[in-house]
Amino acid sequence: MTTMNAKISVIGAGNVGAEVARRIVEKELADVVLVDIIEGIPQGKALDMLQAGPIVGYNSIITGTNDFAEIKDSQVVVVTAGLARKPGMSRDDLLQKNAAIVTSVVENIKKYAPDSIILTVTNPLDTMTYLAWKVSGFAPNRILGMAPLLDLARMSAFIAMELNVPVTEVKSMVLGTHGDLMVPVPSQTTVSGKPISELISKDKIDKIVDRTRDGGAEIVGYLKTGSAYYAPSAAAAYMVEAILKDKKEIISASVYANGEYGLKNLYIGLPAKIGEKGVENIVEIKLTIEEKRALQKSAEAIRENNGKIIQ
Repeated sequence: MTTMNAKISVIGAGNVGAEVARRIVEKELADVVLVDIIEGIPQGKALDMLQAGPIVGYNSIITGTNDFAEIKDSQVVVVTAGLARKPGMSRDDLLQKNAAIVTSVVENIKKYAPDSIILTVTNPLDTMTYLAWKVSGFAPNRILGMAPLLDLARMSAFIAMELNVPVTEVKSMVLGTHGDLMVPVPSQTTVSGKPISELISKDKIDKIVDRTRDGGAEIVGYLKTGSAYYAPSAAAAYMVEAILKDKKEIISASVYANGEYGLKNLYIGLPAKIGEKGVENIVEIKLTIEEKRALQKSAEAIRENNGKIIQ
């Protein structure tokens, strides 16, 4: 798959969706179709982005529409549609409402872009990704979720702040669910190739791990009327690029586990090789006993959520 005349559709023209679209056209990864059910919003935002092209210097075309038929022939469809969290609201509170939205969106993807890869961003992320797989009937490698990349980016940012080092020197690992039971993996996290356990006290590492788990809620608390969108959109656009350019890069993503890490029949955050076919394979890394236990606990929480929407 080349990026020449590639087509990406972004479903949901709220803050996250619009930012994903903007990042994709600014990088000239593809032409973009921005879809939303609210009339005028995708059209207005797309036109605004199109008019930034002559200034920023990109030739990618972006169009806004309320018509799902426009997503035809998309290589990747990014699903951001759904309700955002409000203060005091857990990701699980969103479960039933967003399940109805994602079901409707994925039925349209199946109808109009049956050969696409679906990248989900809607929360609760792992369960919405599982739902997208069930509703679409696509092969599991063609459905993946964005969140673990966002979570490890948050962890890397906090480590860089703590050590006052360039964030590019930090390589973090986060597995499991996108939520309170996410599994930051300090044993696989390094700064300039050195394990963080050699650079930061256990007490401080624990605080960073806790802050990573609460990363989204911390931002919701500040914003009051919305949730994070700059970092989530950066993560989604990064994954779109890995697919379009067939990078075969190892990226933490919500992927379908079929025996890896002792997990089966669920979508959960694991390191995976991402390329033009979507998920090419899951990479098994060495975990401590504590990290393995945390991953199992995370999987149980996802299964419980999955059971609430899929009987």
